[in-house]
Amino acid sequence: MKKSQLLLLASFLAILYSGATALNETYYASICPNLESLVQGAVRGTMSTSNIAAAATLQIFFHDCFVQGCDASILIQNANGDDERDNFDNQFVRADGYKMIMAAKAAVDSDPQCTNKVSCADILALAARDAVFLSGGPTWKVELGRYDGKISTSNNVNLPKASDNFDQLMSRFSVHNLTPTDLVALSGAHTLGATSCFHVQNRLYPTPDSYLDPGFANQLQGQCPAALNVNQFIFFDNSVTTFDNNYFKMLQQKKGVLFSDEVLYVDTRSSSIVDKFATDQSAFFTAFVDSMLKLGRIGVKTALDGEIRKDCHSTN
Repeated sequence: MKKSQLLLLASFLAILYSGATALNETYYASICPNLESLVQGAVRGTMSTSNIAAAATLQIFFHDCFVQGCDASILIQNANGDDERDNFDNQFVRADGYKMIMAAKAAVDSDPQCTNKVSCADILALAARDAVFLSGGPTWKVELGRYDGKISTSNNVNLPKASDNFDQLMSRFSVHNLTPTDLVALSGAHTLGATSCFHVQNRLYPTPDSYLDPGFANQLQGQCPAALNVNQFIFFDNSVTTFDNNYFKMLQQKKGVLFSDEVLYVDTRSSSIVDKFATDQSAFFTAFVDSMLKLGRIGVKTALDGEIRKDCHSTN
């Protein structure tokens, strides 16, 4: 083999084994040119019948990326029940989100040019973007080219907790090279959706914690009685299905539903970011898009360690 050929081969192998398949916005331009309209159509259709599907899909994307990277491993359902989806931290993710993702997958595969050529991970990333946009939030060009993960186990799940203080939250975010601004911006996704009373109970009983506005605490106690019902859900803010900056305004009023929400305003290291987003929705939208792009780059799989799943629920 000639020296020039050896250098070319070495260069190719270096790229291959570095796992460097750079994500890009036009990855499917020739593979599946109608991809974005197919996904958005499915998202729009699901949202028309469910007011929590958008929030659930966004939550699934976050939970997926924080565990082994953005590889759709959260969608895998193993026969023995040992998978990310069945971990306790994912038990309160509403099924509507999973239905939306599978509807998007079905829509993509219905196009012969696209069948089994688009990863579940990329479909999830697009669906999360569209869920935000169709709820009144910003839109952005999604970076594409992820492969699907082949491994999903319950013990790999280590997600931020509703009871986390600022230091604990940042320890989880910084592992993924996410900053305090990313933490606050991504937490703003709580402008959509709801949470189980399970995550609020310890803030209310036996007495409400000092970070809660007394009147708001009474309101939450009316929705979440002392006799815990884990299937009782409460909304994060008053603009339930609209993606806006109302969440941050509620934090300023000591009306954050989760402890991990309100602590963002209590802690001086993040309170100024909350103030900025509460007064400037455009600043929040810009920061949210930047943070979502950073989130979407975590742990991306390549052809070496991933695959394009034919069924998002199981490996090929």
